[in-house]
Amino acid sequence: MSEPRADHGDVIELARTGLESSASTSATITDVKHLASYNWIEASSPTIAVPGSPARWSPPRGSRQVRKDSGLIYIAQNAARHPSSPLEPLFRSLFIEQPSFDISSVDVVTDRNNIRKLLSFINPSLGKNGEPFTIQVDMAGQTAIFCRDETATTEVIRPDEFRGYGHEFEKAYTVSQIRGSTGHHRVISYRLGGLNFLVRHETDGYVEDVSLVETDTKSTEDNLVNSLRSLSLSAEGITSAETPASSILTIRREGVVVPRESTLEIKTRVSHKPLALREVAPQLWVSQTPKLIRAYHQRGKFAAPEVEDVTAAVKDWEQSHQEDIKKLVALISRILQLTRDWSGSSTIRYNPINDRLVVERVKRKKALPDDLYTHWSRTHPDSSSSAQV
Repeated sequence: MSEPRADHGDVIELARTGLESSASTSATITDVKHLASYNWIEASSPTIAVPGSPARWSPPRGSRQVRKDSGLIYIAQNAARHPSSPLEPLFRSLFIEQPSFDISSVDVVTDRNNIRKLLSFINPSLGKNGEPFTIQVDMAGQTAIFCRDETATTEVIRPDEFRGYGHEFEKAYTVSQIRGSTGHHRVISYRLGGLNFLVRHETDGYVEDVSLVETDTKSTEDNLVNSLRSLSLSAEGITSAETPASSILTIRREGVVVPRESTLEIKTRVSHKPLALREVAPQLWVSQTPKLIRAYHQRGKFAAPEVEDVTAAVKDWEQSHQEDIKKLVALISRILQLTRDWSGSSTIRYNPINDRLVVERVKRKKALPDDLYTHWSRTHPDSSSSAQV
């Protein structure tokens, strides 16, 4: 791939041109697995519940008037609640639920948001056109850990402002399953273009009605039914809180594993502006979310919404955007090559003025508490020296 500028080997500019030549012949997501999940809990110190649970979809009958959104809104809740290590909850929940997971086999650990930003660089029509962004990259062994870097992690909607009805709609149409929850996050793995990804994303809810969930086998359906039936939120099912010795993060053992097949994304829109699937397909594709609710309103009064299974539609979108996805794989592969060569820490910045990605080697404190790096050296002892960021 062409690289217009390189300063002392520590700053590289990447352009869209040339990405095709190194693109993988395979550009479809395969081997999708749910690995872990957690909820952020409203508390005076960073606290999560593992495995937690998404909110349960529970729509009222008929239409419903919903008030407009107001107050505190999270842009990046992990960074807002745990700024010293936004990715720590991902790894804590992962190793609680999958203690023998081979993290050294993963090429990229990332939030969904980072992949969407890189995809929007490849094709600006697939994202928010022309917006600058920054992604921090830290190496642990041969694994690149991508961390969101937002200018603001929260915003406050004042009473005189109007930002839609999305958050209030979720409150009115779903039932929280975890005490004090402020958001449910999930960790999945999959392969794309020869690379192994670990992706964290937020989920709006889940569908309890198993007739809405397509399953491949009878045993999968049985597991889903049993899992949903076993959902217990009583105090008897909660163990005492845990705090890792090298961390300020408190972990509560609470909730139940909800299958990926029942999770959903909620979108609200004024009724005279229908939401096309292509507008949300990139988001659903990155997180492999199978269910979508497009809720339409007139001045905040919502008609009865429907749960759609968009699995096939998102797969069709994937097939029709092969060139974009191949370029995305090529871009991430090039970033991996650079950051592995450099080890340590790097920063990816997109500047819309010159329309280039700049990857720069930097010095930065470690992204994770020290004890988490031992998970890389357990399976590959020789990599312990490179598992520093």
